[in-house]
Amino acid sequence: MTLPPNDPPLSVLLSAHNAEAFLDEAIESVLAQDFPAFEFLILDDGSQDATRAIAEGYAARDARIRVIAGDHRGLVDGLNRLLEEARAPIVARFDADDICHPQRFSRQMQFLEAHPDHGLVGCETDQIDSTGAPRPDVEYGWVHDHEEIVRCLPLWSPLVHPAVMMRRDVVREAGGYRRAYRRAEDYDLWLRLSTRTKLANLPERLLWYRVHPGQVGEKHLVEQVRAAATALLAHRQRLSGKPDPTEGLASLPPTAALDALFGPGSAAFVNQRVFEEVLYVPGELAGAGWDAALAHAAASRDRRPLWRVATRLLRAGHPAKAGRFAAALLMPRA
Repeated sequence: MTLPPNDPPLSVLLSAHNAEAFLDEAIESVLAQDFPAFEFLILDDGSQDATRAIAEGYAARDARIRVIAGDHRGLVDGLNRLLEEARAPIVARFDADDICHPQRFSRQMQFLEAHPDHGLVGCETDQIDSTGAPRPDVEYGWVHDHEEIVRCLPLWSPLVHPAVMMRRDVVREAGGYRRAYRRAEDYDLWLRLSTRTKLANLPERLLWYRVHPGQVGEKHLVEQVRAAATALLAHRQRLSGKPDPTEGLASLPPTAALDALFGPGSAAFVNQRVFEEVLYVPGELAGAGWDAALAHAAASRDRRPLWRVATRLLRAGHPAKAGRFAAALLMPRA
């Protein structure tokens, strides 16, 4: 058993909900770090499986672990509570289905100590599937320095949430995680931090990131993309010197209301982002992304490439929606 320091330099933050499948392996990877001076906060977010029992079993054997029990409030509330509970000036994010490389914490701590102008450092990751097998077919366009990350942020998120280490005071001064942007709370935070501090990725693969059907990005793709696109609109608003109209909201308004908040074309921008993400996922295209796809078809100037979408819907077994999509392409543009 390793005793926690009275004033730990690092707090590890893990919010877990029904995470029993992978939790043992995740916790073991944290305890195996070659940088041992940390406190490990595990929030049980109202789990109905053995998550809390597993976490408490490890806490009984290692005094660095503190288990916090809570009702099921979701990841955003869980992370903000962990930020409040953390005693260290540096916090490391981690998820209950991923695995840390043994040198992850030491390498990231060394970077932050050497770069006091940086408030966040991530790292490259390797992807694994639900069995722990590598996914070598996955390519990720890694960028590393602040300028590269800022250039990429309007297009995609070059930072992997469970792989980042951050200065706690910088995150709190930026407002922490915002509930309105759930499913894309990390991307919204990166955008806000990018104007307050420098961001970086280490060019080292220090985390095994697990991709499986139960994770948020797989189950809530459309909601995630819609929230991310709205976060980018809010970011642009702040860059122009205007107030962020979503500040303080508990949830985002419907897409149709975004033109009134951000100006003409905002709803069309969000619908296009959603459409681009679900284009090759017929189930999402005909399901949660359907309204955005239909709105994008009606608003598009050049509709010729979109006829392939009607064909794709038809081949995927959605003839009625294929017909409606084709009809939208034939309608005069509003």
